[in-house]
Order: sequence, then structure tokens, then C-alpha cells
Amino acid sequence: MPNYQDFLKMARERHGKMSGTPNRTVRGGVSFTRHAEYKMKQYGLSVQRVRTVMRNPKRIQEGVAKDTVAVMQPVSTRRKDGKETWSQEIWVMYVQQKSVNTKQKAENSASGDSRYLLSANGSLRVISAWRYPGVSPAGNPIPDEILREIEEGSIFEEEGIIG
Repeated sequence: MPNYQDFLKMARERHGKMSGTPNRTVRGGVSFTRHAEYKMKQYGLSVQRVRTVMRNPKRIQEGVAKDTVAVMQPVSTRRKDGKETWSQEIWVMYVQQKSVNTKQKAENSASGDSRYLLSANGSLRVISAWRYPGVSPAGNPIPDEILREIEEGSIFEEEGIIG
């Protein structure tokens, strides 16, 4: 069992090695935080599935964190009595890294045009992705587990978004 001084020395060495690692990875023009990659693995979501949700969302909402966007797409839909129903949703929360004209963004969002979601040069950073069991309410689409993590600040402080 190492003493405290040895433990501190080893921890500093580990931190020094880790500080050189990138905070995110870029795949197909979209960058992913380590948290997003962890959640994608947890919920069995591929990079392509996340990008598909971002390109063709069923619902677009403002994210809980400042300047974030949350998009949703049902996993699979069924027609029942002329209504479209589903039992599970995939949500993606991301932040736009480049400044976009807010008027243009609002116009595109209102018209249903989602081309601005995947712009060139990797200008989007995926913060989190998750599966929601059932149909989420329109006002608060984010699960309690994700809200708790966000309120604790662990997601954004680690990824350098807040602070």
C-alpha cells in the first residue's frame, strides 16, 4: 500500500498523461464529448443513429443547458387508429460551436428545415444522447437521470462547456 505522498505522485503522473488527450472526438463532421460517447455506449446508439436523429428530428426543443438544442426521433412508429404512435424515443442534445444568425436559425426551425443542424467544418458538438422509454412530455423532454447529472455540473465542467 503506497503512502499518501506516493499516491499523490502517481495521481499527478496520471493526470499529466490524460491532459494531453483530446476532450472530444470528431466523427463525420460532428464532435462528441466523452460523456456523449459514454451515453451512446450505455444506450446502444451508433454515431450514424445519432447523426440521423440530428438530421431528421421529429421534435426540436431548447436544451436545458445554455445555448443547447435537444432533438428527438422515435425509434420506430406504428399507425393506430390513424395516429402515429411509438414506445421509445432517442434524444440528442448538442451545442452549435459557430455563431449562427439566430433569426436564420429560428426561420429554419419554424419551417422544419433541419439542414442547419449538420453544417460543415464540425461545428456541432454532441453533449449527450439517450433513449427515453415511452413518449416524453413536450414541456420537459429530458429524463430525471440526465437532469440530475446536468444540475450537478459534472457533464459540462468536465467537458469545458461551463466555467
